[in-house]
Amino acid sequence: MNSDEVFSRYPALAGYRSRMVSAEEAVKLVQPGNGVYLGSACATPRVLANALENLKNPPAGVTLYHFQTDGAIPHRGEESVTRYRHKCFFVGRDVRAAVASGDAEYIPISLSQVPRLLENRCIQVDVALVQVSLPDEFGYCSFGVSVDVTSAMVQHARHVIAEINPNMPRTLGDSLVHLDRFAHLVWNDTPVIERVRRPADEVSQRIARNIAHLIDDRCTLQIGMGRLPGEALKYLGDRRDLGVHTDVLTDDFLELIEKGVVNGSEKSQYRHMIVASYCLGTRRLYDLIDGNPLFSFQSIERVCDSNTISQQNRMVSVNQACAVDLSGQVCTDQFQGKFCGGVATQAEFVRGAARSPGGKSVICLQSTSDDGKESRIRLQLTGGEGVGVARQDVHYVVTEYGTAFLFGKTVRERALALINIAHPDFRSELLAKARKIGYLRPEDKLRKLDTYAAKDERKVLLRSQKTVLIRPTRIGDAAALQQFYRAMSSEDRYTRTFRRFNNLTDEEALRLCNTDQASVVAFVVVSQEDGKESLIGSACYFVNPSTNLADVAYMVAPKWQGVGIGKELQLRLMEHAKARGLRGFTAEIQAYNPNMINLAKQACDDISIQRRGETHEVVMLFE
Repeated sequence: MNSDEVFSRYPALAGYRSRMVSAEEAVKLVQPGNGVYLGSACATPRVLANALENLKNPPAGVTLYHFQTDGAIPHRGEESVTRYRHKCFFVGRDVRAAVASGDAEYIPISLSQVPRLLENRCIQVDVALVQVSLPDEFGYCSFGVSVDVTSAMVQHARHVIAEINPNMPRTLGDSLVHLDRFAHLVWNDTPVIERVRRPADEVSQRIARNIAHLIDDRCTLQIGMGRLPGEALKYLGDRRDLGVHTDVLTDDFLELIEKGVVNGSEKSQYRHMIVASYCLGTRRLYDLIDGNPLFSFQSIERVCDSNTISQQNRMVSVNQACAVDLSGQVCTDQFQGKFCGGVATQAEFVRGAARSPGGKSVICLQSTSDDGKESRIRLQLTGGEGVGVARQDVHYVVTEYGTAFLFGKTVRERALALINIAHPDFRSELLAKARKIGYLRPEDKLRKLDTYAAKDERKVLLRSQKTVLIRPTRIGDAAALQQFYRAMSSEDRYTRTFRRFNNLTDEEALRLCNTDQASVVAFVVVSQEDGKESLIGSACYFVNPSTNLADVAYMVAPKWQGVGIGKELQLRLMEHAKARGLRGFTAEIQAYNPNMINLAKQACDDISIQRRGETHEVVMLFE
């Protein structure tokens, strides 16, 4: 197909044929001192960008504005050789060399605020260069894979030049623009740019699995840029009725869409639809979105409005960070003194998800730099590392070593939780530094500086149809465990511990939450509802090396009793103990506690129970 065939197909559009010119002719519209917008990402107008760069007499004083681009800036080896000044809202791979050399400047701003810059004339866009789909019979083209900030730029630019690409998918939503808006048209019959994610390594897979543990049935997802958020989608195949309201759509969603896991049936807005603002994917994704009313592509300011986000039930936001400090401050756009990425949309999604009924915001990162020489969990953000997400807004932080829940926690509790998921090589140093500046007390210690056993986490579905997480204790659980004990009745506390007390001391709480998982193993049950993590059950066993048996005990919050938590705790501890070769469990159970006796009887066939006064001594031998 060529441009003549397009206008012949729709005679009503014949009047626009005269606007079809060469790229070289089209970019002559750019005058000295102009501000020029370049379309985004996989819709980068490469033909027009190259024509502008190759003008024999380039106009002086021209500034190019863009979000992400791909192939818009010429390079000689690793060096940028652009003839213009660039100002970008995101430091992607296309502009890193230009930023480093000073040919490009980074504007750290939330993308949802870019339209306001245009409205207030804080930046002036005289010419917008974009790539669009074929027009329909009424003269409407689609922005295709990139609506993002492009729709606002086209609205405010004095002149718009469009590459018409017959390979560009026609997306629906806020994506339509009429031929009337274009001063010039340039034909571009080339494949749409594709982004193929490189295979994930073992560390990325561990982080992805930890993220997936936080995503339940019926959640609505925002999955930000970066390999870690997208990788988490591969571990959601057993979820039900997920929705999508995200800034960027990638190939990582495809399998969940095709399997019906993503169906949007529980969304509170745009039910049964997938809302996004732009795509970074392959032809497989482009073919799926082409003319498909399942997808609504909207401008970035609409998708990323924190009020809109907060109205989605169970909104889960997952975004990748460069570094996090022990107070919970998150840097999203700089590492080791270099700009990378951008503020983008993280802040709005973090705040919106936090306000959503049952929502969660998740920040993920690898625990170290790629070479392993530097911890990304720091005492404090270093000079030049800006705060992209404020510490008061952070809920969960995830690394390959586990999950830290920070929302509503003290600085001390945050520091302990984050050190616990830092790389083991840096934990001692972080502990010492945190004590030195007063974040931690002298008695705050980690007994065993090894990997948090994220592999030991299990999600279980209770008889009440609610899902809870059973996981090993972490040192950051101490305050929650104390609160858990205080909420129990005096009889429940006595049944568990055989002593009368009102409070669990700091030392006792730390002992239970800071076990070596060898002689003492402790698990907690966590409910992750309404954007908070609540400790609702506790269990532990103490190994007797001389008998190769372990003394076991369980406790469940009163409101959660009778729904199967005790049984699940018992099964989990038995699974753990069997895997390490223990022979069985022993327990002392009050004679007036028939529920626990019945639970013990369910554990295994080889069980003995002896009455000794007011207690039963129970021995449960594994097969």
